[in-house]
Amino acid sequence: MEKVEQKIPEIVLNSGHKMPVVGLGCAAHPLPPSEQLVTAFIDAMEIGYRHFDTAACYGTEEALGIAVAKALEIGLIKSRDELFIASKLWCTDADHDLVLPALKQTLGKLGLEYLDLYLIHWPVRLKHGAQMFSLAEDEILPFDMHGTWKAMEECSQLGLTKSIGLSNFTCEKISKLLQIATIPPAINQVEMNVGWQQRKLVPFAKEKGIGVSAWSPLGSYGNFWGTNAIVENPIIKDIAASKGKTVPQVALRCIYQQGASVIVKSFNKERMKQNLQIFDWELTKEEMDQILQIPQLRGFAGEVFVHPAGPYKSIEELWDGDI
Repeated sequence: MEKVEQKIPEIVLNSGHKMPVVGLGCAAHPLPPSEQLVTAFIDAMEIGYRHFDTAACYGTEEALGIAVAKALEIGLIKSRDELFIASKLWCTDADHDLVLPALKQTLGKLGLEYLDLYLIHWPVRLKHGAQMFSLAEDEILPFDMHGTWKAMEECSQLGLTKSIGLSNFTCEKISKLLQIATIPPAINQVEMNVGWQQRKLVPFAKEKGIGVSAWSPLGSYGNFWGTNAIVENPIIKDIAASKGKTVPQVALRCIYQQGASVIVKSFNKERMKQNLQIFDWELTKEEMDQILQIPQLRGFAGEVFVHPAGPYKSIEELWDGDI
């Protein structure tokens, strides 16, 4: 099979392992049939993607595992080591005694012996069986950050994941975690785009040696929680037109120039290619300054995890005021 090899730059994480700076997001709503997912993941590997970002709650771990096995079988990749596979611990397993079984279940679904990166999906604990978008009051439990992180460290020490990290953690929560961590988080994956540039988190994480990875880099448009505000932004549209680039390319390049990696989500082959074409050009200082003028608003505020009787009684508490 012919490969269309697009070389993606890598960064070295604080764990010493390398990570491609663009990953393919494996979340989809509604979820396509498994065969479609497998085809999309194979297409991505043909184009040059080597970093794949899934999660226990996405329902795509099995399809990604099938795609990896098929890619090896047809010689698209020579070994599993060529890939960087990340997954996430879901909130129902955010407890010291549940982390290792959850990771083993993820590895079983993927058909892999190890992950490259395992993240705590949210600083939230939910009861087993809880449905994210219809949570009852008693289903949001206190989150034991210390115990959960210690279990993540144990997973790393067992060699079941090369790096461990966080997702949707604030500067304040990371500071608390660093006080007890013996292995620091390698990555904090957060919502980040031109409309929510993480101006507080990015410099903080850099100072602490923690990589920032952007989910929703294009505003998750097309999803029920998403917004068209990024792809319709007049500043981004003007810059794209003047440079002969697409709006998504400008939006992704901006994140990359801020020093973050990006998780892109498209199963369309042409858009997959375009999303990788952001490395042989750059935005000028003037263009970056223009982008700084864009009003900032968090797209997904996590209201589902907020309840007057729960651990987070307000959006401000969940995000430690960074909203």
